[in-house]
Amino acid sequence: MKIYPLLALLAVSAPALCASATAASDAGRQWLAGDHHVHSEWSVDWDRSTTPPTPVRGGDSPYSRSRNAVQARTYGLRWIVHTDHGGPGHSAVTRDHAYPALLQARADVPEVIQFNGMEFDVPAGEHASLIIAPGPGELDQLVTAERDFSRSEPLQGSRDAEQQMQAALAHLRGLDPVPLMFINHPSRTATGMGEWGQVTPRELRGWHAAAPNVLVGMEGAPGHQAIRTERGLYRNEDAATLGGYDQMTAQVGGVWDQLLADGMHFWITANSDSHVNRRDGGRDYDPGEYSKTYAWARPDAGDILDALRYGRIFTVTGDLIDALELRVAGGDVSGTLGDSLTLSVTQTMQVEVRVRQPTRANANGQLPALKRIELIVGGREDDGTLKMQRRGFDAATWSRERDWIVARWSLPVPSRGGFVRVRGNSTGAVDPSPDERGEDPWNDLWFYSNPVFVNVADTARR
Repeated sequence: MKIYPLLALLAVSAPALCASATAASDAGRQWLAGDHHVHSEWSVDWDRSTTPPTPVRGGDSPYSRSRNAVQARTYGLRWIVHTDHGGPGHSAVTRDHAYPALLQARADVPEVIQFNGMEFDVPAGEHASLIIAPGPGELDQLVTAERDFSRSEPLQGSRDAEQQMQAALAHLRGLDPVPLMFINHPSRTATGMGEWGQVTPRELRGWHAAAPNVLVGMEGAPGHQAIRTERGLYRNEDAATLGGYDQMTAQVGGVWDQLLADGMHFWITANSDSHVNRRDGGRDYDPGEYSKTYAWARPDAGDILDALRYGRIFTVTGDLIDALELRVAGGDVSGTLGDSLTLSVTQTMQVEVRVRQPTRANANGQLPALKRIELIVGGREDDGTLKMQRRGFDAATWSRERDWIVARWSLPVPSRGGFVRVRGNSTGAVDPSPDERGEDPWNDLWFYSNPVFVNVADTARR
């Protein structure tokens, strides 16, 4: 098999700390970069002068699925999900056109693991990436889900009620193999900070509770990042993205931290939402060109889905880092991304993060410097309030061990348990600022990990 240099660079092994402590089940796993939100020519437009409306190929994106897979390979991705828009009767487009195009793309670009999926029109919500496990039932699973549950599928009438989303989740959780769903751009319709639009924290809780192994997270960093005059299509200036990340993720003590503090295993991702590349007059980057979601997995579709389902993932923009290890330990017990470990309140909790920066320039020709790492610990107090603790590191306070930047923090175990996560940036900012019209996204790069959960022996939460 031909080896692609950038691809080889981004499929990387974890640092020595992970290798020494890893379980046998981690054998062969690497950090594999991917993108779960990519559009093609089968995100059609509609000629509504006919009954039923006629799909217009290439209406929302001009690119073939094979072209998108080639670009994903060029920018170092090992996996992508093809997620075209729905519409009135679009399940027939999925069956007759998009799925054959997926099979062709797999044949054309076998180096990239490619998943069948769609941008699901959420009843009583907005959009979500629906990811189907490869296999003999992958076409029927997607066509049925779209035909029977997508908000925009009916030729007549409405399917825009909470009970219909609950029915969709009940159907999806009963499938074998079980698919995945991530809520897309959750705050895009917000009218201000904490003033929610079509997606609310209450809905996220309810949807996850209905199908916790299906609806497992949300986009932490939405796509459409190439022209920040529209900031990921977050067009309301009072509800901007923050350092390219959605406010639900970017605000310490915000929505995501509230969910995590309540024990929700709810993960974040980053992706392109690629429609039309900026080179062709669009507002998007190609898959992997700017944003990446790294999955700790073997180069196998099932194991990649397993990593996404159980939180063995971190996100990054602009290739600020290409590997990350976050480990939380107490005594001889330890855990890493997505894990839950149980400690005693009498113990001291040892937190260590190790990150690696690429040695090759990113797609903008940069080798961006990492200027800040921040460890974040959250948990509930006895009265139910959220307590957040933060510790920042820079070049003066972290250490270097060969290719790795390392930061360590020892602190008491949260009295009622909690979680640990890490983020970092290229600017040195303590908190991200609202993204402004016209700013250069390559000058404001971030990474975010998913959490490690900490339970307390006598008040375990899960």
